[in-house]
Amino acid sequence: MDYRETIDWIQSISKFGMKLGLNNIKTLTAAMGSPQDSYKIIHVAGTNGKGSVCAMIASILKEAGYKVGLFISPYLEVFNERIQINGKNISNEDLAELATQVKTIIDNMVLKECAYPTEFEVDTAMGLKYFEEQGVDFAVVEVGLGGRFDATNVVTPLVSVITNIGYDHMDILGDTLPKIAFEKAGIIKKGIRVVSYPQGDEVLAVIKNKCRGEDAHLTVVDKSKIKFISASPAGQVFDYGDLKNLRISLLGGHQILNAVTAVVAVRALRSCGIVIGSNVIERGLEMARWPGRLEIMKTHPYIMIDGAHNPQGAGVLRKAIEDIFEYKKLILVLGILRDKDVDGILKILLPLAGEAVITKPVSPRAMAADELNNRVREIRPELKTYCTEDIDAAIDRGIEVTGKGDLMLVCGSLYLIGEVRKILKKM
Repeated sequence: MDYRETIDWIQSISKFGMKLGLNNIKTLTAAMGSPQDSYKIIHVAGTNGKGSVCAMIASILKEAGYKVGLFISPYLEVFNERIQINGKNISNEDLAELATQVKTIIDNMVLKECAYPTEFEVDTAMGLKYFEEQGVDFAVVEVGLGGRFDATNVVTPLVSVITNIGYDHMDILGDTLPKIAFEKAGIIKKGIRVVSYPQGDEVLAVIKNKCRGEDAHLTVVDKSKIKFISASPAGQVFDYGDLKNLRISLLGGHQILNAVTAVVAVRALRSCGIVIGSNVIERGLEMARWPGRLEIMKTHPYIMIDGAHNPQGAGVLRKAIEDIFEYKKLILVLGILRDKDVDGILKILLPLAGEAVITKPVSPRAMAADELNNRVREIRPELKTYCTEDIDAAIDRGIEVTGKGDLMLVCGSLYLIGEVRKILKKM
């Protein structure tokens, strides 16, 4: 297969649906020689902040001189983003060659009456195999959904990390935080090191219980060791314990907590004889980038994009906007998936808006623009809105009404942000 045929094949697998469970991925990776056993792994689950924490851990390990694989989901602009080594996406040629190899293995499995793997299982298997072929020292692996039955849970990591847990995918993971936490804590395995973001009491109780059952050593990030120094659109500065003047380009107070979670995860490697110096940690955090999350795309006036797709994410986005930016009027460009807590997101973000442009993300799960516009007007009937399903037209309209001293914020779904990022990069 060539690259285009590869992407078409991967996308075609979605017809097999989503099946939670590890039997398929175990069968597939076993047929590939269990590539995940050939390098060290840090496994990251959670509701919000997984990607940011993964990016910061990978950046620190890279600065320490390691060859580091990074497996993430979803991607923003191109599929290749899902499989990276030392910050570089897998090439089109390598992806096509890898997919051809994996497809042959799957075809043989199907001939033996095995179930066809899901799209995410295939993506995961390709990432794990590529890291083996390229001889990485470490792989930082982000969970797709949940944890316990996620395809990435075929790995046995040195460290499991659980980021901020909130409400999302409630139809699959459960309708209470303890139920969701139980699924996320499913990545905790016997005897390993576990690092947790500072969770609420009911979530932390679930994680602690799982760690006791698996004889796993838990470290919870200690917020009291954080000393905030400054924040501006250029980034943030803070101390954490013995680490002074840590700098990150990622914006928002939540990213300081994510950065500290990454630091604690890296330091947990000491139990395996892997010691990474303070200066390396400092450089790794400063060099870390995570596109599409409170990312400033333009200045004068500011145009910002953010992938907040649930009320918790919308809350940290709003706080970051209020803490960091000064503006005359905020122009909100919004598109949301219909299976999200749409009203919860709107009630948090709409009070910021001086005007709103409503559009539709590129996804079969997207809420129609006119339906979202109606929901917006129910909550803020006095707000002036413009509605179009054409994302290019939505961005043009947003820019048109964003004046000097204003702020344009595009958010609501990563599926929207990926398209918008491509548009804005060309301007």
